[in-house]
Amino acid sequence: QVQLVESGGGLVQSGGSLRLSCAASGLRFSIYHMAWFRQAPGKGREFVAAITWTGTITYDADSAKGRFTISRDNARNTVYLQMNSLKPEDTATYYCAAVTTTPSTWSQYDMTYWGKGTLVTVPS
Repeated sequence: QVQLVESGGGLVQSGGSLRLSCAASGLRFSIYHMAWFRQAPGKGREFVAAITWTGTITYDADSAKGRFTISRDNARNTVYLQMNSLKPEDTATYYCAAVTTTPSTWSQYDMTYWGKGTLVTVPS
């Protein structure tokens, strides 16, 4: 049974930092591409960042590039999202997702497995 469990969310002031973690089990983590998505209240789920099994990284230019860093530790079956300079518009539930095939675009519909999410709140 595949499980992706996110942690590290919480309440942080504008300009602060958080590191999200996603621990994977029940799958051969090292061959999966891993991604972070987020969903703000009342909005659709959007792509944030991805890291392939070879380590190639893609960021959403608008939301993440320059502030967020995705990384993975295959020995720990864990993917991370370091988020710096957080803004109120980063408030969302953050989800980790996994897929083995390389998608042409990092659409939520291409992902195979999902975690249940962790809430990040940045008050205005």
